[in-house]
Amino acid sequence: MSDACVRRRAVAVIMAKQPVPGRTKTRLCPPLSPLDAAQLSEALLSDTIALVSRLQGVRLAVAVTPAAAVAAFRLRVPHDAVLLPVEGPDIGACLSQATECLFAEGYSRVMAIGSDGPTLPSAYLERAAELLDHHDVVVGPSEDGGYYLVGLRRPAPGLFEGIAWSTSRVVSQTEGRAATLGLSVAWLPPWYDVDTAADLERLRAELATLPSHTLTSTRRFFNARPPAVETARDAGHRRATESPGLPHEEVSQ
Repeated sequence: MSDACVRRRAVAVIMAKQPVPGRTKTRLCPPLSPLDAAQLSEALLSDTIALVSRLQGVRLAVAVTPAAAVAAFRLRVPHDAVLLPVEGPDIGACLSQATECLFAEGYSRVMAIGSDGPTLPSAYLERAAELLDHHDVVVGPSEDGGYYLVGLRRPAPGLFEGIAWSTSRVVSQTEGRAATLGLSVAWLPPWYDVDTAADLERLRAELATLPSHTLTSTRRFFNARPPAVETARDAGHRRATESPGLPHEEVSQ
């Protein structure tokens, strides 16, 4: 089978959680309210789906947590998208379930990405599929020490074990696991996820540089909230000035 035919059997699976106020994007509260954070998460997911849908020769899949939310997600994705219910104690368990399921369905290249990086250049995803022609694993590192993409050309459930998820050690530990398992690794350029107030402002600034017809859901989110959402620093300053005599409260993210 030619490389071109193999690549046409590639799939990009978006790891998505059901947006729930108070449980979604909590590190963005403040500056966002729990409801706004959930609505932002939904907007980011919508634009990430649009990003993957434009790729040539790559099937779109969405791995949904919790499993009971699959029916609701069917209304949010293209009719030909693959929907996978996944659940587990951490993202590693969900990644393992999703990738193994897709390999079992006959896909020869499986790339898993987050649902909160819709400005990711499509060229990075295309490059990931190409790199999997010659490497077992491809990793797109996030600037916070995690990763925005992990791709496989064969099942490797052990790759997602023993990782301190949601910490700055994710990439280094994943590299170590790959070495232990004898897997070759290729790297993509770094990118960012939208997890903190600083990421939120970076996203807003980036939108201003992109064509107006792109990221329509994320733009609607920001346009519905003029003026700009206050930053975490602004929120801390406001609380301090509203409570004279009290020490300045540090805002944790």
